[in-house]
Amino acid sequence: MEGTEVRKLTELEDRHWWYRERRALVARALRGLRPGVALDVGAAGGGNTRVLQAAGWRAAALEYGADGAQVCAERGIPVVRGDATRLPCAPGSLDLVVAFDVLEHIDDDATAAKEIFELLRPGGVFLVAVPCDPTLWSAHDEAVGHVRRYTRAELISLLSGAGFSVDEVRSWMVLLRPAVAVKRRSSTGSDLDDPPGWLNAVLGALVATERWLPVGGLPGVSLLVTARRP
Repeated sequence: MEGTEVRKLTELEDRHWWYRERRALVARALRGLRPGVALDVGAAGGGNTRVLQAAGWRAAALEYGADGAQVCAERGIPVVRGDATRLPCAPGSLDLVVAFDVLEHIDDDATAAKEIFELLRPGGVFLVAVPCDPTLWSAHDEAVGHVRRYTRAELISLLSGAGFSVDEVRSWMVLLRPAVAVKRRSSTGSDLDDPPGWLNAVLGALVATERWLPVGGLPGVSLLVTARRP
C-alpha cells in the first residue's frame, strides 16, 4: 500500500463507524486484564495500539510496511517493523497480543499463530478478530488482500493447533450481516468508504447495540476470539 493510501486509511480510521466500534471492542476485551507488555500486530496507523496505551499497557505496534510504521512513529506510537510469521520479540516476553483483521491476510496463518503463542508468557492473552463466513467472499475481500474468510471451526482449530486455549468465540456485525451480504453480491472492490456523517452515525449506533444483545452465537461478518497460552 502506498504511503498516501496508508495516511488516508489512518484518517478514515479515526472517524469511521467500523473502526470506532472495533476500538470499543478492544477496550471491552481488556477489562479484567492486568496491564503488562502488549504488541498490536498489523497495527496500521496504531488506533488499537492507542487503546492499549490508554488502558495502561506498555504497548507497541508491529507493522510490516515502511509507510504504516512511519505513520505510527509520527503519531508517537512505539513501532517495530516485522513479519507476523517471524516476530522480532523474545519468546515469553509478552502478556498480550492483539491481531485484529490480520490473520486473513497471511498465507501461512498457522505459523503466525504459533509465533504469537511462543511470544506470550504462560497465561498471556491473544485477542483476535477475523472476517468470517466464506459465503460472504466477494470482490471486497480481493481488493483488501484477504487470503480467506474463516468459519468458526476453522479459527478454533487454527488457534488450538498452535497451543492456545480458546476462552471465547463470538460473532460481530450480526445485525448488519444481511445488508453486508446483499452489498457484497454486487461489489466490485473494497466497500470500506467514507460515508456521510448521518449514515456514519446510524451505522455506528446500530453496530454498537450488539454490545448489549445476546447475538454472539448467530452468523455475523466477523469473529472475535479471546485465547490464552495455558
